[in-house]
Amino acid sequence: MLYTEIPTHRPITPLLDAIDHPQQLRLLERSQLEQVADELRQYILYAAGQSGGHFGANLGVIELTVALHYCFNTPHDRLIWDVGHQAYPHKALTGRREQLTTIRTKDGLAAFPTREESVFDTFGVGHSSTAISAGLGMALARRYQKNPCEVVAIIGDGAMTAGMAFEAMNDAVAHNADLMVVLNDNDMSISCSTGGFAKHLAAIWESGQSVNISETGEAYLEPHPEWNYNSRLHSSATDAADNLFKAIGFDYFGPFDGHDVNQLVQVFNALKKRQGPRLIHVYTKKGKGFIPAESDQIKYHAISKVSAVSSANSAPKYSDVFGQWLCDEAAQDDRLLAITPAMCEGSGMVQFAKQFPTRFFDVAIAEQHAVTLAAGMACEGLKPVVAIYSTFLQRGYDQLVHDVALQNLDVTFAIDRAGLVGEDGPTHAGAYDYAFMRTVPNMVIMAPKDENECRQMLHTAYLYSGPAAVRYPRGNGVGVEIQQQLSVLEIGKAEIVASFNEQYDEQISILAFGSRVTVAIEAAQALAQTHDVGVRVVNMRFVKPLDEQMIAALAPSTNLFVTVEEHAVMAGAGSAVNEYLVQAQIVKPSLNLGLPDTFMHQASHAQMLQQAGLDSKGIEKSIELVWLKLMETVSS
Repeated sequence: MLYTEIPTHRPITPLLDAIDHPQQLRLLERSQLEQVADELRQYILYAAGQSGGHFGANLGVIELTVALHYCFNTPHDRLIWDVGHQAYPHKALTGRREQLTTIRTKDGLAAFPTREESVFDTFGVGHSSTAISAGLGMALARRYQKNPCEVVAIIGDGAMTAGMAFEAMNDAVAHNADLMVVLNDNDMSISCSTGGFAKHLAAIWESGQSVNISETGEAYLEPHPEWNYNSRLHSSATDAADNLFKAIGFDYFGPFDGHDVNQLVQVFNALKKRQGPRLIHVYTKKGKGFIPAESDQIKYHAISKVSAVSSANSAPKYSDVFGQWLCDEAAQDDRLLAITPAMCEGSGMVQFAKQFPTRFFDVAIAEQHAVTLAAGMACEGLKPVVAIYSTFLQRGYDQLVHDVALQNLDVTFAIDRAGLVGEDGPTHAGAYDYAFMRTVPNMVIMAPKDENECRQMLHTAYLYSGPAAVRYPRGNGVGVEIQQQLSVLEIGKAEIVASFNEQYDEQISILAFGSRVTVAIEAAQALAQTHDVGVRVVNMRFVKPLDEQMIAALAPSTNLFVTVEEHAVMAGAGSAVNEYLVQAQIVKPSLNLGLPDTFMHQASHAQMLQQAGLDSKGIEKSIELVWLKLMETVSS
């Protein structure tokens, strides 16, 4: 059925309500599966409306999920969901149906499959293109243990653009592994799929025939059914070349209608009888069954809670600040080219892509390639800007080190979603970028305290001749006025932004980085009001190079140094300060505040900051405890 509204009351789902384990699904008649799928779609609409979160991809795999759990003996048989954007139906069918409304909330279900949550979540995911590698590992392990089972990796066409997926497929053929790969082809990742692989899938579809199977598992050719491939980006791909999957060495079957649950059951039951690497190509529609999502698949990739109240913070998002700067900088320098690994919308690049289409490069989910592509452009005298989330830059670390920094190439990195990201949980947190970047020679690393400083830092990084990164958080700025005039900051120069109780001899110096500057000022003011101590706050601005002159100048009058950052304490910006103090033989008590040495699970951003002690109250309390102990030591 088709739906036009997200229900605010729980729908009536009698068949679904009786399924608390896939074994109960497998007791149903095949004729009942369409009703199960329809009830599951209604329930996903309701649950996603209550919790918010990923939306379109989940609606697109309803029938596929029902068929997989109906045909395979899960959890003995292994299902690995790549990325996990499409795992809500899987969670609903595996004993977590009534908890689904808690997804992405503190102490609720995780946004993605996670092994600690359920035995049905065979592999923890969140970053794309890992499912085939993990599935191959499981298949080879079970072969070694002489305890085989069916292993099925479900991967989207967007995730197939990453080299890791093809590395795994190549290796699967080398081992003749008993591995089934389900390619869920919806012509999308978050944005529209791009590149040669997307064209190849379109060519397979437009060739006019499918590699089908009989009930006995024999392959044969037949005209594909009457449903339309979304080839809006691939209209030129009409010549079906040799099938890429067959060329690699996989047995190929499809494309099949991913919304025909009965056909999918026939396919999976038949292919269970075959051995070796098999690829089943299914075509689905992102947002299937919900008309607004089918019409705008990008908008409905994820949704907010239906009852969510709009934020009172009207400040622009940092991603929008970046997007506006990118357009402004490009207008005055035609050497600027912009690169994104499939994050055009999320990184705020939509307007740039429209305004400067020949200077915009969406390389699909290929972070390693994105970084080295920028290096190649820089070699030719251009000035590439790589817009990338902190968590995804981790995937391009070797390229950052070897291809950019080692050659001291002029590449600007705009690093979004730095620090904690709230409901998306630990797989998407940007908690380690200071650490993995500051150890690399030639790198310059900046962290803005607000949206205006972010704009000026981006300009500074762009004009700097060498690799430079600006690291900014998810969400809205703090509400300062953004100066349209672009100005260059002095590299490695910090600033004192607040000073309280300057008349006291005892002084605490808070060295704050990036998003923690504003709350550090609040904490400093509270400390000064309740204790006879001077407190000053420094906006450090630069993690590398560190403003060592500022620290040295403050040291004689400082009784306690405090560093504050929304980053792992270990090896972070505070560690950089500690290293300088030791090197300069400055012996002063110090306190490093940051993220603990643990993976923090999903909650709201504010809840996570409170848990980590990085809100203003937490910072105040941590400093107060150390200061009081320090004063006791001095007095004794």
